[in-house]
Amino acid sequence: MLLHQVTRTTAKTPLPDGCGFYRVAMRLVCLFILTLSFQVKTAAEETITLVSSLPRTGSANAQTTTIVNGIRLAIQEAGGKVGGFTITYEDWDDASPERGQWDPAVENANADKALADPNVMAYIGTYNSGAAKVVMAKLNEGGLAMVSPGNTYVGLTKPGLGEKTEPDCYRPTGKISYFRVVPADDLQGSLSADYAQGLGVKKAFVLHDRELYGKGLAEVFRATAASKGIEVVGYEGIDSKAANYKALVTKMRALSPDLVYFGGTTQTGAGQIAKDLVAGGLKAKLLVPDGCREDAFIEAAGAKNLEGRAFITFGGVPPEQFAGKAAEFLTAYKKAFASEPQAYAVYGYEAGRVVLDAIRRAGAKDRAKIIAALAATKDFPGTLGTWSFDANGDTTLKVMSVSGVEDGKFKPLKVISE
Repeated sequence: MLLHQVTRTTAKTPLPDGCGFYRVAMRLVCLFILTLSFQVKTAAEETITLVSSLPRTGSANAQTTTIVNGIRLAIQEAGGKVGGFTITYEDWDDASPERGQWDPAVENANADKALADPNVMAYIGTYNSGAAKVVMAKLNEGGLAMVSPGNTYVGLTKPGLGEKTEPDCYRPTGKISYFRVVPADDLQGSLSADYAQGLGVKKAFVLHDRELYGKGLAEVFRATAASKGIEVVGYEGIDSKAANYKALVTKMRALSPDLVYFGGTTQTGAGQIAKDLVAGGLKAKLLVPDGCREDAFIEAAGAKNLEGRAFITFGGVPPEQFAGKAAEFLTAYKKAFASEPQAYAVYGYEAGRVVLDAIRRAGAKDRAKIIAALAATKDFPGTLGTWSFDANGDTTLKVMSVSGVEDGKFKPLKVISE
């Protein structure tokens, strides 16, 4: 249109002799602008952006770095292209220096930023269940797929297992747009109690960090342990910012538990609890969930305080026992990043792979179609086994492992299936 207008103008207004050059130049400039505009538009149409929102500030960084590497590896293996689209990836931090872990304000800002960018087709995150709770409804309303490599709190997806309004409050559109590739806490909490029973535990003191993930796990463990004849002699929430838990250890010692169960993470006091149990002379075993299955937990607690007495559960098979496709992932990861992956790296990889597969099957740069493709994921040839997303957006994988600590490293002890 612009070129046509310029042509008509020059035809009606004769230019003086010697202006022919400028007339041609003007037409060429207009043609160049139109061509450039078309190329920019075409490039935008052919580019799809994936973003992740994970705590990259604070002690969780070592764990989340391997999650990010897993996502990058999935994209690299796809050649950076899927179904004619070029895939770009952005690694976003949802933590703040002030908190040293995920921050609601930062998480909200990330979600807003993703929704505002028409190129963003999937939000890979969050790592913390509490962070997911903050943005799930917003992303659902905006029609943007959310795929978590780390959330395990049951109420995010499972009716009747969380708060009364959950999970409907996270689905204002009435449609499922949130998915997770890691098993939820109903599996981990109950199988943790099974494992405690197998250890011969008769009395347990249950602690939690008062956060969504930790308290939810503690409640499942408490209920299951009681049903198996384990006496729960105490149930208490801690101040995760406390300097120490010496007074609490004194209180627990008077009740003589065989086991202390802590529903929480490295960032909410697990290491300090482990140190204080030893310093306070309480000989009870310590059982902690997957939020502690990271090197930072061993560093925070001190390896000697964990050896022979600490047990760490994890939803899935640990890297030390990978076989088949998982072993292939492990080899590829080490080659690409010259380092060992932590426990959740494989879930970052799996989240990246299933998102790319959904984009391929959707065949369009369309958020609604990509969500529909994710929901339709069935018999996916996963790294840890063949799995599907169920009606709630949960993985159908039902495997959990337990590790101890030996020589300053995690040592796999047992793999348990539901």
